[in-house]
Amino acid sequence: MTPLLTLTGITKTLKGQEQPRTILAGVDLTVHSGDSVAILGRSGSGKSTLLSLIGLFDRPDEGSYLLGERDITRIPERKAAALRSAEFGFVFQRFFLLKHLTAAQNVAMALVNGQGWLPRRKRKAKVMAALDRVGIAHLAKHKPPRLSGGEQQRVAIARALVREPHIILADEPTGALDTETGNLVVEALRQTTDQGCALVLVTHDQDHAAKMGRTLHLTDGRLAPRRVTA
Repeated sequence: MTPLLTLTGITKTLKGQEQPRTILAGVDLTVHSGDSVAILGRSGSGKSTLLSLIGLFDRPDEGSYLLGERDITRIPERKAAALRSAEFGFVFQRFFLLKHLTAAQNVAMALVNGQGWLPRRKRKAKVMAALDRVGIAHLAKHKPPRLSGGEQQRVAIARALVREPHIILADEPTGALDTETGNLVVEALRQTTDQGCALVLVTHDQDHAAKMGRTLHLTDGRLAPRRVTA
């Protein structure tokens, strides 16, 4: 089976400092449909940089990036934006919800921005299905100020799911949540893989990482499938 994505020898050097610093030094990563992958590493190890490269917000200095069988290593931004919309869903530590819109309206914004115009009935059905997948369809008419932090993050996950992406990229999605709420959010994310979506989770929490199918540690610019002692 062809992987969803394949990174080979990815290198990235940060140059906006007095001394350039190589933060990724030959990263290899393969992700298949239905995979759940946690990436652990100390602060500043390059976890978010790696996720940014996977999500096509940045480009590597060296190495190759295959999306399916397509080489997108040097893809121009216009085409990268189209791929981000079609292939990826993003979940961040901050929820980035519009406070004056309901949960359903916040989720629907992803359809407007990502898929153009859809008939109202079809748009509503997709939105409610996404909210239902994360267990908060009953909160569809609530605005963010009426929702808890965990509920708001699940709205953000539904927003990522509504376009039916192949890959979810989650960058420290529980960083602003308490332990119990964080556990619920991680489980909601993990369940997205049950229908074939892949999940790449950047986290500092080893308990959350342990719930994924595979845990990788980023150290000295490389990924390793073993625990690395800081």
